[in-house]
Amino acid sequence: MSDAVETVDTTDETRLTGAQLLEKEGDAAADYLEGLLDIADLDGDIDIDVEGNRAMVSVVEASAGELGHLVGDDGRVLDSLQELTRLAATRETGERSRLMLDVAGHRAARREQLVVIAKEAVAEAQRTAAPVRLDPMSPFERKVVHDAVAEAGLISESEGDEPARRVVIRTA
Repeated sequence: MSDAVETVDTTDETRLTGAQLLEKEGDAAADYLEGLLDIADLDGDIDIDVEGNRAMVSVVEASAGELGHLVGDDGRVLDSLQELTRLAATRETGERSRLMLDVAGHRAARREQLVVIAKEAVAEAQRTAAPVRLDPMSPFERKVVHDAVAEAGLISESEGDEPARRVVIRTA
């Protein structure tokens, strides 16, 4: 008998497909959020979805108004909670997480408002042929506006530095 030790090459580890990674990311986020809700003694249901190439995780209120403090003023607490949830998902998957978190429908409602703002700014840019600069926005908000502007066939770009980074809309 030989005393040689058998080594196993783990560098050829099986990688997850995109869909499997998004599913694992969503599950990790849901586990993290369920633990947080338990610690805070809050009731909420967690929904997981995939939109494009991003996991979407929503905490839905069981009782109206109960989760509002997880959103905070202008969504600041929600932004921080999203980053913590992304870190938990990254730790679980080993891949950088880009998941989006919504609590109590805050982001969904804000998305609707931003689409209206973008359409109004597009109309102004078309009417005046001058660049339209919007108020500073978070990365999530700017992405929604950029998508709405692109859908309208105009050009948009972000300018400035955080936290004063804003979208500028121009005609083509």
